[in-house]
Amino acid sequence: MATLYTQQTSNVRKTWILMTGFLVMIILLGWFTSWYFDNSTILYFFVAFSFLMNFFSYWYSDKIVLKMSGAKAVSREENRELWNVLENLCIASGMQMPRLYIINDPAPNAFATGRDEKHAAVAVTSGLLAMLDRSELEGVLAHELSHIKNKDILLMTVVVVLVGFVSLLSDFLLRWSFFGNRDSESKNGNVQIIFLILGIILVILSPIIATVIQLAVSRKREFLADASGALLTRYPEGLASALRKISGYSGELKRANHATAHMYISNPFKGKHEKGFFAKMFMTHPPVEERIAALLGKPIPVSE
Repeated sequence: MATLYTQQTSNVRKTWILMTGFLVMIILLGWFTSWYFDNSTILYFFVAFSFLMNFFSYWYSDKIVLKMSGAKAVSREENRELWNVLENLCIASGMQMPRLYIINDPAPNAFATGRDEKHAAVAVTSGLLAMLDRSELEGVLAHELSHIKNKDILLMTVVVVLVGFVSLLSDFLLRWSFFGNRDSESKNGNVQIIFLILGIILVILSPIIATVIQLAVSRKREFLADASGALLTRYPEGLASALRKISGYSGELKRANHATAHMYISNPFKGKHEKGFFAKMFMTHPPVEERIAALLGKPIPVSE
């Protein structure tokens, strides 16, 4: 059974595996490319690029995510109630207070990002603030603080940067295959065909690859963050009510994209909560009904 400490260890391990896998993949691609052009300088470029991507995904991915989401920093004076709720929860949990951001969007949602507890940020939408009462807002913020405490945020944030490379790689291979050296020898011509095939395969499979990488984060983290958040507030009904209201909103988040969808407390793409075993396999969030049932100690409903 997952606990706070096993989750922390698992997330740190998954993050390093993901970053190492990315590093190895880029170096292998660089080696193949340098062999294709018989130029070792290309390999050095790919090695440098892979290290830089890992460096930026670790140190700057939170800033990239916040920028992508249109989040704006907020001070105590700008929203005293929100600030006080977050500050009180941090005091109760013994955590350092993360940076606070607001996304100007009517869709209710929230996420946490950053590489560790000392460099974390919590972002909420204006729609969330307008829709929830204080106890529900406490539940949502406690959930996000639990992601920080459980060290979920490093893995979730690094995924956002690295997962985008899948589509870039497919575009790179297609362009290379179409605009590469047409006067090459037979061996190089065959390589060009291979690149074309790989590019087409990645274009077709890139959405699935991206989802599988995101699912490496594991939906179990949402249940654990729900439970940890409810334990912090001592009022699971608050988070359960918030999830019910958030899931009941029919509109989509304006700045939502598939690279960041897994970071939010609720799926930002509405109208896509399909039921069934196969659909659940490719969901970045557990069904809201199951989360609410777990919070309230009720039997988890069985999907059709």
